[in-house]
Amino acid sequence: MRITVCVRQGLDGEINPFDAAAYEVALRIPDAEVTLLSMGPLGARELLLRLTRLGARRAVLLSDAVFAGADTLATAYTLSVALKKIPTDLLLCGRQTLVGDTGQTGPMLSVLAGLSPVTEVMEILSCTSEAVCCRTRTEQARSAPLPALLTVERVANLRLPSIRSRVGEVEVWTAADIGADPARCGLAGSPTRVVETKENQGGRRRCRFIPLTALPEAIAEGLARRQQPLSELLPADSTLRVLAVGEAPLPYARSVSADARVLPLSCEETLAEEIQGADVDAVLFGSDPQSKLLAARVAARLGLGLCADCTALAAEDGELLMIRPALAGSLMAKIKSRTRPALATVRTAGEREGALLVTAGLGARQALDTVRALAERFSGTLAATRRMVDEGVLPYELQVGLTGRTVAPAVYLAVGVSGAVHHIVGMQRSGTVIAVNPDPKAPIFNYADVGVVATAEELSALLP
Repeated sequence: MRITVCVRQGLDGEINPFDAAAYEVALRIPDAEVTLLSMGPLGARELLLRLTRLGARRAVLLSDAVFAGADTLATAYTLSVALKKIPTDLLLCGRQTLVGDTGQTGPMLSVLAGLSPVTEVMEILSCTSEAVCCRTRTEQARSAPLPALLTVERVANLRLPSIRSRVGEVEVWTAADIGADPARCGLAGSPTRVVETKENQGGRRRCRFIPLTALPEAIAEGLARRQQPLSELLPADSTLRVLAVGEAPLPYARSVSADARVLPLSCEETLAEEIQGADVDAVLFGSDPQSKLLAARVAARLGLGLCADCTALAAEDGELLMIRPALAGSLMAKIKSRTRPALATVRTAGEREGALLVTAGLGARQALDTVRALAERFSGTLAATRRMVDEGVLPYELQVGLTGRTVAPAVYLAVGVSGAVHHIVGMQRSGTVIAVNPDPKAPIFNYADVGVVATAEELSALLP
């Protein structure tokens, strides 16, 4: 089987961790002939050379000045043109990068390259010459006929090279080599533009410290408190005409439009036709997997700009200004689209797994049984930070944050969580945030309503 894996070099010079997982998954498929495909500066060639030692027969680096500054649609276009020269039965790519973290390139590429998509893949259950069957993040088995494209979650650690492994071939292709239209590549071909960036201060709260003995009362108060509706959190504005695909994005639409309307969720073809025929300024999608996949594929089909995971919207001079976290959540970027209507996915309420979500961070590793028992006492659900998942303590399905899930429970109890920005972006819309950490200067307290200076082990005093 001919398998191509799309990989990207991160800011640290290493392979993007989601792409690393996709590469490892590809290498585990019997009788696979693996080719690596990347786009970036010539310096990325060294990374690709190292990666070929793991099993790929060759690697292709797309490197040209006209490719620079590409957004997700321009990137997907360039990759799709290159794929015409690389016979492929199965294309794998990571769900997202840690730089842009949009998760849009894969679904867009599936449209432009004519591949059947399966997103959020946790495991390949079977792979034949005709079809692939996968277990996805929702625990459902999904199949697709070949040729297909899979976006893979961060579910596997990339192997190390053996002593006897050999370096493969790395080819460098330019825009002329693949016959790409320069007007559709790089910055020139990108329908979305970043107009401003600033440090991410989102999610910050004023923390009130309480003794450990008062924690049960604080949880009860949080559960009884009404969560503030999204419409109250966002500034109401303007004269834009906006469509919301489904009910979930409607509060965002109303924040910038006095004439916001709901477009029912439907199949991709129907939705694309309705959007193309609508005289509107923007179309908003929710943040659930189905909506994200629809948004990316419709954007690619219509050649429209798409901004992912917006946390706020604004109207500026008759245009939609889309605001989202970037660079692992450390920055907030303001983005405009050069195409009309502008498309965006917005951070809707998130996954609600009961009123209380109890997240165990690395500081709770030695007291995990205590944290579980505390969650059970208050009928809560257990979650995890990325470090707990990376260390193999808890499964990936429980991870909250930029590379995990977005959640919004009535009460979010963080135990032994440091408060890294990439975690905060996944829980900042929670109702009441309570943090338990032995370090009174831990960053998590900057994002909490209530703080308890204590170790995870001390929580055992609250159990029967």
